[in-house]
Amino acid sequence: MSDESYRAEAEQTSAPRSRSGLGSWIRDLLETVVPALIIVLVVNLFLAQATRVEGQSMEPSLYNDQRLIIEKVSYHFHPPRRGDIVVLKLPNRPGPPLIKRVIGLPGEMVEIQQGHVYINGELLQEPYLTQLTFSSHSREVVPEDSIFVLGDNRGYSSDSRSFGVVKLEYVIGRAWFRYWPLDEIGFVR
Repeated sequence: MSDESYRAEAEQTSAPRSRSGLGSWIRDLLETVVPALIIVLVVNLFLAQATRVEGQSMEPSLYNDQRLIIEKVSYHFHPPRRGDIVVLKLPNRPGPPLIKRVIGLPGEMVEIQQGHVYINGELLQEPYLTQLTFSSHSREVVPEDSIFVLGDNRGYSSDSRSFGVVKLEYVIGRAWFRYWPLDEIGFVR
C-alpha cells in the first residue's frame, strides 16, 4: 500500500470519528457519570451516608465538626441496641439530624434519679460518661416502636428528657465511622 493510499484511507476512517467526536464524548460521559450517580444515590439512600457532628451534646465521645459515616443496613436486620450511637431526624425539629446514644429499648422502664439512669430498676453502667446526669426523669415505659436516647454530655444535650421517646422510623442509622479530623479517624463507640 502506497503512502498516498494509506493517508486517504486514514482520513476516511478518521473523518467520521471527528464528526461524531462530540456525540462520542457525550455518550462516554453518560456511560460513566450516570452509573456513578446511580451508585452514589443507592449507597446514600440505603447503605451509608456522611454527616457532621453539630454541637457538644455527645462529648467526650464525639466533638463538634467531626465527620461521620452513618451505616443504614444493620437496623434492617435488628433494632437499635443499648449503647449504639444513632443519628435521627425528628419530623417536628428543623435543622440537621441529631446524634444520640440509645439508652432505653422498647418495653423497658427508664428512670433518672440522683444523677443516675436506671433501666427496669437497675443502675445502668455508662463508662462513656464523665459526669452525672444532672436532671431527673420519672419512670417511663418505652413504647414498642420507640427508643429512649440521651446525649453523653448530659448537661448540654437536648434528648429524650426534653422531646420524649423517639420512634424507630425516625432513626436514620448508626454512627459507624469517624473520618474527620484525620488524627481521630476510626470506628465510633
